[in-house]
Amino acid sequence: MSTRTLIAPARIARPRGKALYRTALALVLAGFTLVFLGPLYWMASSGLKDTQEAVATPPTLVPGSFAPENYSRAWEVMDLSSLLLNTLYYAFGALLFQLVLDVAAAYSLSRLRPVLGKAILGMMLATLMIPATVLVVPQYLTVLDVPIVERNLLNTPWAIWLPSVTNAFNIFLLKRFFDSIPKELLDAASMDGASPVRILWSIVLPISRPILGVVSIFAVVGVWKDFLWPMLTLPDPAKQTLNVGIYSLSNGVPVNVLIAALTIASVPTLILFLIFQRNIMSGLTAGGLKG
Repeated sequence: MSTRTLIAPARIARPRGKALYRTALALVLAGFTLVFLGPLYWMASSGLKDTQEAVATPPTLVPGSFAPENYSRAWEVMDLSSLLLNTLYYAFGALLFQLVLDVAAAYSLSRLRPVLGKAILGMMLATLMIPATVLVVPQYLTVLDVPIVERNLLNTPWAIWLPSVTNAFNIFLLKRFFDSIPKELLDAASMDGASPVRILWSIVLPISRPILGVVSIFAVVGVWKDFLWPMLTLPDPAKQTLNVGIYSLSNGVPVNVLIAALTIASVPTLILFLIFQRNIMSGLTAGGLKG
């Protein structure tokens, strides 16, 4: 049975059809490359310009001036080393909590089959339909005075870590992967006397490395790029994240130095993506087929 397409395969196979196809493909790829990489190029190149050229209208495509010292100046003036350490601390703390608690929640919903498990999962996924800004006020009031324990978590890492754990999307990804693990494999381990916790630790987690890598990347990037929530919960300048710290120290800083600081703040996540992009794609598609 042949697949129907907009253009017949026989027409594409002709020399003229191949030329048109390759031209259209090249134009589409060039357009998407310009849209996605254009802002990054503008940011990196503007950090190399002097102050007058950085604010010039229209902006210059290629820097006429070359001032790489803007980056070292941004590192020193805005104390990016301390802000970077703070952000790493928050990001990897959130990663640890997500790996422990989200994996436990997903495994329970997938394999332990609790009462009303499907309803609980449905309500968790329904929260993905709510805009994040709508939840800012109730989350802030909760962090300001945590129920039962009656603790104020402002200016503490817990204000970042605890809200990050409630990630319905990561729990759904993990559950979807756990559902794809052959039931016979887990039943065999259970017949050999392995407890559910032993099955999770010795069988499920080693198999789940691709999706655990994806969740880890999402956890780190989620904390790294967040701005509004850290700005509300971490008013102490000594405890602020990279994005909030750059914003707080931006008054009186030249535009080119500020852009250089923003470029430095963007580099770690770009490197993380370039290194693990294959793991991201394989992890997202790993649970698509059972077997």
